[in-house]
Amino acid sequence: MASTDRFDAIVIGSGVSGGFAAKELTEKGLRVLMLDRGVMVEHGEGYAYDGKPAYEIPARNMMPAALLESDYFIAKHGYVSPSNRAFYNDDRLNPYAFDESSKFYWIRPGAVGGKSLIWGRWSFRWSPADFEANKREGIDGDWPIRYDDLAPWYSYVEKYIGVSGSRENLPYLPDSEFQPPMPMNIAEKWLKQRLETQFPGRKLIHTRLSNMTEDKPDQNRTKCQFRNQCGNGCSFGAYFSTQAVTLPAARATGRLTLRADAVVTNLEYDAAKKRVTGVRFIDAKTGQAEVVNAGLVFLCASAMASNQILLNSRPAGSGRSHFDTSGTLGKYVMDHIFRVSIDGDIPGMEEFIEYGRRPGGVYIPRFRNLDGDEGAGFKRGYGYQGSARRDPAPPVGFGASMKHGMRKYGGWKFGMGAFGECLPYEDNRVSLHPDKVDRFGVPLMRFDVRFRENELRMMSDARAQGEAMLRAVGLANVRSHEDEHVPGDAIHEMGGARMGTDPRSSVLNKWSQAHDAANLFVTDGAQMASVSCVNPSLTFMALTARAADYAVKQFRSG
Repeated sequence: MASTDRFDAIVIGSGVSGGFAAKELTEKGLRVLMLDRGVMVEHGEGYAYDGKPAYEIPARNMMPAALLESDYFIAKHGYVSPSNRAFYNDDRLNPYAFDESSKFYWIRPGAVGGKSLIWGRWSFRWSPADFEANKREGIDGDWPIRYDDLAPWYSYVEKYIGVSGSRENLPYLPDSEFQPPMPMNIAEKWLKQRLETQFPGRKLIHTRLSNMTEDKPDQNRTKCQFRNQCGNGCSFGAYFSTQAVTLPAARATGRLTLRADAVVTNLEYDAAKKRVTGVRFIDAKTGQAEVVNAGLVFLCASAMASNQILLNSRPAGSGRSHFDTSGTLGKYVMDHIFRVSIDGDIPGMEEFIEYGRRPGGVYIPRFRNLDGDEGAGFKRGYGYQGSARRDPAPPVGFGASMKHGMRKYGGWKFGMGAFGECLPYEDNRVSLHPDKVDRFGVPLMRFDVRFRENELRMMSDARAQGEAMLRAVGLANVRSHEDEHVPGDAIHEMGGARMGTDPRSSVLNKWSQAHDAANLFVTDGAQMASVSCVNPSLTFMALTARAADYAVKQFRSG
């Protein structure tokens, strides 16, 4: 077991949070070691199927059923495919205690860059109401910060990564520092006008995406090419990823060392000084264990992986983590509930088709329980993500008539899905398995996380309201569908090491800094005290940039 102290800081994880931490810390003058358990993927050259048509991808980009069941049985729910398989975790090689307590889909990346390679790129600010909701509703775990604390960091991140969208002046969905939005197609414009007329107070707006509509020459990034192949990796750098944006910036400082295939098992701790003294990891290729030392540690392994590392950082013979004097570590785990979809047929406009393939669509922001009103029969709210489209006509018949028929398009359709907020429940928790370990000797994660009556009532309302809206604006054949709601399925898992003011009821303080170790910062989704109803990644990045600024100032002051 080797040991070194050549670094000022260690960043664990390389996703949206870890990448930003590495960039910020190196640019502020610190020597940084980044550790990631995934395989190395270099920008551009590591995207094996970037720009390839389906016929150049194995099995026309359809995963063999046998391989899904044997190796990717968690990510099979609409995510993994042959073109991006290299970016995903192999569930057979890296299991967890699936279905032992309650069903949880832990959908994990398996490459450097983490979820920044596979995320949906929808980028929203939280609103002031989101940070105030727990206190306003008397729910355990008031945020120690408010929107104004994060607003300048939102701006900082948005200007850097590039976010396209439209200014709407909505108090419940603050505007960002926008590049021009990706245009709506003609059917979406038609739908917007009718919906906002029929339902005053409700809006249909442009998607807010970290897909750029303007070039960033200073970052060697080119605007979106409208291919809608983001999940394969984008050598244009048109969307934000660690590979395209933060990793090159950190490398340019000359102060970054990156170790791929580095499986962090736990944090070494000095209980007398209340400090992390080292990070223990195993080289996935050689099996060699190492401990590396640094004065500062940023844990950004993704919410549940960070919880696993924290839970496994414990005194010999003890079941309690060094970082759990509050008794809340692993609790209050949340995810978005979202398996409700509504669609219908849009009449007319069949002389138009859409040019290009946008990577986004349109968004209907939350309209339930605003301004403190809870008349809907549940707390918090939901929004809809959707788009209008025309699909090529299906093949009919044989020969020339079939070929000519396939050059035509069907009518316009619109579909959308609801994303709803889950409340923080103390008994939604993760823990370490008492008997089972993975191939690196780390106890498997166990999940006891469920959606409750509040979330299910919310989805019932989202289904009913979605049907009512689409029928009212004139769509035909309106249909809705609701699948099983499984936590983790939205890949927006959060909580477990929430921030708070009181060390007796939280793991982190308002700077994402551990109450039990002043040199440890946890800046991924584990720190969240609630989840809003909008996608969280932009908030993770803003919190990371804010924490890094504070941490470096503290580091330099001793």
